Amino acid sequence: MLRSIGLEQDEERVYRVLVRLGSATSLEVARHLNVDAREADRLLGRLENGGMVSRAAGQVGVYVVAPPQLAFGPALAAGRHALEQAESTVAELAEEYRRGAAGQERAGLLEVLTGADAIRHRFEQLQHGAQRELHAFVTAEPAVVRGDEHEAEEHAARRGVRYRVVIEQAALDGPSTTAELSAALGRTQRVRVVERVPCKLIVADRSTALMPLLGPVSPQDGAQPTSVVVRAPGIVGALLSLFETVWNSARPLLLSASGEVEAEPQTEEPDDTDLLLLSLMLTGLTDRAVAARLGLGLRTVQRRLQRLMEVAKVSTRMQLGWHAYERGWVRR
Repeated sequence: MLRSIGLEQDEERVYRVLVRLGSATSLEVARHLNVDAREADRLLGRLENGGMVSRAAGQVGVYVVAPPQLAFGPALAAGRHALEQAESTVAELAEEYRRGAAGQERAGLLEVLTGADAIRHRFEQLQHGAQRELHAFVTAEPAVVRGDEHEAEEHAARRGVRYRVVIEQAALDGPSTTAELSAALGRTQRVRVVERVPCKLIVADRSTALMPLLGPVSPQDGAQPTSVVVRAPGIVGALLSLFETVWNSARPLLLSASGEVEAEPQTEEPDDTDLLLLSLMLTGLTDRAVAARLGLGLRTVQRRLQRLMEVAKVSTRMQLGWHAYERGWVRR
């Protein structure tokens, strides 16, 4: 019990015997503890050196015990002082750790990437690592990631990651854009077009964004492209709000039956194709049959229906049919 202040178990047993007896010889101590006299002498000598017992005046070979407060008070005081110092040191270390961890956390919120290879690698990582959804702005002149590099995109789409992409109008004039967009729309990605996007951007799972840190870099400048990975929730949230604003003002891109990419009219009301599509749907035709009748791709039909449901603010096709009758989009 007293080992924490330097007293071994056998020494404590000797001290307890003397507390009970008041005074005793080494032979009496040996008898009480069932040890030989030499061991009792050794233990009594250690206690005497520690000031816990002393020789009785005028009595040869007799030991008396020192009061516990006097015997152990200095050791207890020293222990308390050492514990207080240890507590103070632990508190200082904890504060230092907290500051360091906070600094590391803040440093991890923004990560600067320099060079095309590093940016391209992180772009692919974001797509491979996405679990739910990806939002992206695509410019007409990609400087780092070419439009035909979509292996990671295909892999993510196969895993069920949902894409929403806004592309610049000028990008539609690219030699391979139609084939790339056809493949993307065929993977059920949702793509819209605007005159210009604010910047290049990709956001994975609403938690991590990648965007240019500097303006456009010309090869003649000799400067390397630089981007930033953003994990700060406030900034990522602001970028997503920007995306939604641009998305809502953009026109959906659709895929016709002939494989041509076409932009839907930018209107909240259904156009003639929408009205015909609704009429055919309400006769009970399947999406595939409606697509064949209208000369549209199956995905185009499904996206048009989805847009009409968004305009009507309904969640099922049955509700859409009722809404279409109420709004006069179709006749009974």
